[in-house]
Amino acid sequence: MNEEGSLMAVIGDEDTVTGFLLAGVGHIDERQRANYLIVGERTTESEIADAFKAFTTQRDDIAVVLITQVVADRIRFLVEAHARAIPSVLEIPDKENPYRPEADSVLARVSHLLGGEGGA
Repeated sequence: MNEEGSLMAVIGDEDTVTGFLLAGVGHIDERQRANYLIVGERTTESEIADAFKAFTTQRDDIAVVLITQVVADRIRFLVEAHARAIPSVLEIPDKENPYRPEADSVLARVSHLLGGEGGA
């Protein structure tokens, strides 16, 4: 039903994910796989890593993965290791924590490619 690379995936706290779901981002495919993960205080790093890997390597219908920075920090090694252009991984703030450009590995990579010294 969906064209290759046509969906956005979201990994984050309940409020962030719910906001994106209300905006129409949510999708369940024919194999009953959701394109989002709500991370709570009982969510393990392993569960987050599994969802991130699924969205970035196991599904061809995901074009962009949005992940809150706080959650990205919990699996920073995976976020930094992701080098493919599609799906793109974008770190976003949550309602409790402002965006920290110096912690954004994608922004640091772009800055380096453009001749900068790391973060923004």
